[in-house]
Amino acid sequence: MGKDDTLLNALLGALVTVVLSFTGFSPILGGAAAGYLQQNGPGDGARVGALSGLVASLPVLLVFILFAGALPFVSLRIAAASFVFLVFVAVFVVGYTVALSAAGGYIGGYVEEEY
Repeated sequence: MGKDDTLLNALLGALVTVVLSFTGFSPILGGAAAGYLQQNGPGDGARVGALSGLVASLPVLLVFILFAGALPFVSLRIAAASFVFLVFVAVFVVGYTVALSAAGGYIGGYVEEEY
């Protein structure tokens, strides 16, 4: 947990996000942890928070890939509609996680800088 160790801080923030995923606001907490650990102020905290959210959303994307892998075994019309739906949901989930993690990273960077 060092200053400017962006990858380690992002991984730790992603771990916090995944562990606290039972809450509705775990991306904010994970991003705040990553931003606080970054120790470079709110701007850099938001950047590492967004990276943390991107890393934390990888397990969800893997589940979507597994579902998409089963689509060729159903009819073409159902497969096409399901694929479009899965892409829409994946983009929404990743965007939601990254945006909230960036906001949390900003807050964590601000708290670390001020206090």
